[in-house]
Amino acid sequence: MQGVLCMLGQSVVYEEASELLGELLDIEISPPQIQRVCVYYGNQIDSLVKSNCEPVIPRLGTGTGATYVMVDGSMLNTRDNGWKEMKLGRIFKDSQVVDIHKKRRGILDSVYVGHLGSVNGFFPKFERHLTGCGNKVILGDGAKWIWNWAEDNYPSAIQILDFYHAKEKLVEFAKYQFPEDDKRKEWVSKQAEKLLDDGLEEVLATMKNCRARSPQAKEAKHKAITYYLEHDDRMQYKTYRSKGLMIGSGPIEAAHRSVVQQRMKLSGQRWSEEGAQAIINLRCYKASNSWGMVKKIITAAA
Repeated sequence: MQGVLCMLGQSVVYEEASELLGELLDIEISPPQIQRVCVYYGNQIDSLVKSNCEPVIPRLGTGTGATYVMVDGSMLNTRDNGWKEMKLGRIFKDSQVVDIHKKRRGILDSVYVGHLGSVNGFFPKFERHLTGCGNKVILGDGAKWIWNWAEDNYPSAIQILDFYHAKEKLVEFAKYQFPEDDKRKEWVSKQAEKLLDDGLEEVLATMKNCRARSPQAKEAKHKAITYYLEHDDRMQYKTYRSKGLMIGSGPIEAAHRSVVQQRMKLSGQRWSEEGAQAIINLRCYKASNSWGMVKKIITAAA
């Protein structure tokens, strides 16, 4: 029954979980009781992962292909400290990426890790799930905390800046530089094609030679050039694609929607930090197809 409560509590709000138990099983358990069970077992996960308890640490299977490592953050409303960043990591093998139809791909199996708080709390936890993963491809946006971690801990990994974040810098500059829609779209499309052809140097030269038409355009131009120079080694998109590698961080952005937002960013929600961490732990294990490990934790505590 405790496993059922955890499953329901990580899936839907506690009040709805209570109603489902009553309607489907004719069992009366109050929302606060469901919450207490979820928080208790959800927070057992962190201590077990920290102590490297192998039977309850989800890991990817072995393989020779690339291992994609993606991390990102989104804000969660907490009771005591207002909006606080929920960091989420997703790990998957390229062998798990399949074509759904011509313009869409899906990922069969991933490992997810979530943490409410600082990088100092997130990365040690995340790295325990990376043990044994070879051929790492770290793909993310321009957040400095991601690339500082990558450089310090996995300097031999392939690092890729998400192409769509790179393209956004072109769009932002063009918005102020070119008043005409057709000319603006044509310019962005042309520069984006150059980026996809490993033509970053040509794009930089073009932007440097563009005389900004307004203070806003000047600022956007400066930000774009600075951004590209900072990430130039991560923007060889033609080379990456020739190796069959992804160049977009869509999978981690989708994970934020499905793992975090669908349960934890509903209208009016404010979380205790303990409660939020418990639920994200349970949701990550469910999304990682590792619910059997949660059952082991519950059985061991019984």
